[in-house]
Amino acid sequence: MGVTSGLVLYAVVWFMTFLVVLPIRVQTQGDLKDVVPGTHAGAPEHHHLKKKAIWTTLIAAALWAVFASIILSGVISVDDLENWIGRGVPSSRSGTGE
Repeated sequence: MGVTSGLVLYAVVWFMTFLVVLPIRVQTQGDLKDVVPGTHAGAPEHHHLKKKAIWTTLIAAALWAVFASIILSGVISVDDLENWIGRGVPSSRSGTGE
């Protein structure tokens, strides 16, 4: 795995982790019974975005380290993934001799 692919892997892991962490501990206007006229009751009042970004960075770094070590050690190879998932779209040659 090169530097660029490592950075791309980290970015993907970070954003996926952020989307999981984002709804945790959100206090909406409806929860606090203080809905501003013209806004939805589900609009966040306290979102704790800075804390969530810090936690996301820490969690993503740990997950990235696990994923990178699996990739670099060769425990799971591309051939293994192809065998588990399949080899993609079948070709037009069906093997019937046509």
